[in-house]
This record gives sequence, structure tokens and C-alpha cells, in this order.
Amino acid sequence: MTASAAPSLAVAPTFDLERVLASIDSMAAQRPVAAQIVSVANTDEASAKELARLLASDVALAGRVMKLANSAFYGMRGRVTSLQFAVTVVGFATVRTMATVALTDLDDEARLPVDFWEVSTSLALAASTLAPRFAERPQDALCLGLLAQLGAALLLQHDRDGYADLWLEQRSHADRRSAEVQRYGISALRLSSVALEQWSFPAGMVLPLQQAEDLSSFRGALLRSAFEVAGRLTDADHEEVPIERVSCGQLRERDLPPVLDQVRADAGELRRAMTG
Repeated sequence: MTASAAPSLAVAPTFDLERVLASIDSMAAQRPVAAQIVSVANTDEASAKELARLLASDVALAGRVMKLANSAFYGMRGRVTSLQFAVTVVGFATVRTMATVALTDLDDEARLPVDFWEVSTSLALAASTLAPRFAERPQDALCLGLLAQLGAALLLQHDRDGYADLWLEQRSHADRRSAEVQRYGISALRLSSVALEQWSFPAGMVLPLQQAEDLSSFRGALLRSAFEVAGRLTDADHEEVPIERVSCGQLRERDLPPVLDQVRADAGELRRAMTG
């Protein structure tokens, strides 16, 4: 090994997808309420009353749902006083997303890559704000953005030192994904899609993650556009990509200033709601 080589990135540990996914399932034993919500929220039996009953058994998660329901994003500040109403305000998909965050320890910033939630909240708010331009529901787009980087957290758990260095050295999302594929044989985005598919998340959440790297794919255009907005807000060295290119022509540069302002204004509040 030469003196200039980076030891942490010299040899990647063997990447075993099945083992990584099995580790997610093992987390369910530590967060049984969150696991039950993830399972129940997408079934015919789900109701605001039932989800509120489950949430009541996890004080931290219930508090986050209440905080989000009362945030500026939903325009209900201070008016949501019960868990059942909070579930109705944010929606079942968002409750399930927040339970997934808790289940996979995404609410523990000490276990995540540096600036993980700064990027994720910007990504989620950008996706939500831009959603109507792509005929998508803002609430669904928010969930997509919040979970898009789940794979990065899983890669960090699998290869803490190596992935932490990769995350810091590859600042652009495109370069980071290329480095992930080279090191692990899979990108964090693709790993996010595999994990959500295993948990039976709807195709509307999975397909954008699978197709975000294909510039010709309209299904991935909203997420690509959100990544571009997040990059401009969170990375001082970000090299801008024309928004027309990543959005399949749905957006123009003149569309972005109000989006950037809105995301910048709301990101801190969303981060606090998601991490407690």
C-alpha cells in the first residue's frame, strides 16, 4: 500500500444484501411498535383510530407525529391536539414512513452519515414542493424524499469507516452513487428501493428510486429534481446540473428560486419533527 492510499477505502467488505436486509428485520424486535405500524399501515385494516392506538405505545414516535402534524408544512400549527387527528392530518403513508425511520434508527443522528438529515429534509421538502409539476401528491413525495437515503444509512451500518469516508469524499449525488456501485455493487438509492420493496411499500415509492439514475425516465424525474435542489442548498461545492435535463423538461431554472426559498425556510422544522 502506498503512503497516499486511503486505508479505509482500500478494501471493501464483502457486501451481502441478504444479510443487510436481515439486519433490518432484526431491528423489529427492538422497536416492536414501529414494526407493527409499518406492517399495519398499508393494510385494509388500517384506520386512524387503530394507528393512533399503536402510536400511543411509543411516546417518542407519537411525539414526532404530533410535532409534524402541527408544523407549518400542514398549516395546522397548534390545532392538532390528539393522536387520531394527527394521523388523519399527516396521512397513513407518512405515519408509516415515520415508523420506518424509527425502526431503522434513522432518528439517531449519531448513527448516520454527516449531514444526513440536512440533505434528507431538503430532499423531502423539494420533492413535496415540486410534486404537482409531476402530477404527484405532495404528501407521497414527502415520504419518498424522507426515505430515499435509507440505503445510505444501511451501507454505513455495514461498512462504517469505509462508507463514512466515501460519503465525505464524494459530495455530489451522482459521484457518490458511482462510488457506491464500485465499492458495493449497488447504489444506496437502489438499496433503498430493495428495502422498501421488501416491506411491501407501494410501487409509487419504489419505482422512482429504481429509475432516478435514468435521465430518460419520467418516473424518476421528480426525485432527480429534488436531489438537484437539495444539492444546491446543502453542498457549497455543488456543480449545478440544468434542471430541464434532470426533470425531463418539466421545470425551468426560473421555477426554482421560490422552491429553494421554501425548502430553506422549512427544512429545520421538518428535521426537528423527524429526529425528536
